[in-house]
Amino acid sequence: MSVELNHTIVHARDNRESAEFFTDVLGLEITDEWGPFIAVELSNGVTLDFATIPEERVTPQHYAFLISEEEFDAAYARITRRGVEHYADPHRQQPGMINHNDGGRGVYFMDPAGHAMEIITVPYGGRPS
Repeated sequence: MSVELNHTIVHARDNRESAEFFTDVLGLEITDEWGPFIAVELSNGVTLDFATIPEERVTPQHYAFLISEEEFDAAYARITRRGVEHYADPHRQQPGMINHNDGGRGVYFMDPAGHAMEIITVPYGGRPS
């Protein structure tokens, strides 16, 4: 049996706000709600289970998502339309820009809980040969 990531819990100040922000930006849908979780399934079957916890316990994490060029265009349009601060770099030194690392495009932005989100069109290191 191969090892695959099945799901992870994403801490949020408000699970609905964070899940809806995420699905809006990436053009996804909430796929399930049960107990304290609001789940969003990604195309590879992994689910992000958003859970509300006390604000002082939210530890910012980094989440990077590999998407197609077309999905990037749509997501970037939603980011700019919403007025979401975004950056070409993880250190937030290049505001309002995207990067062209590894021959693709990428952008960094924060979600409502303070997690650093990244969307890229090419995996780190470039396209596989």
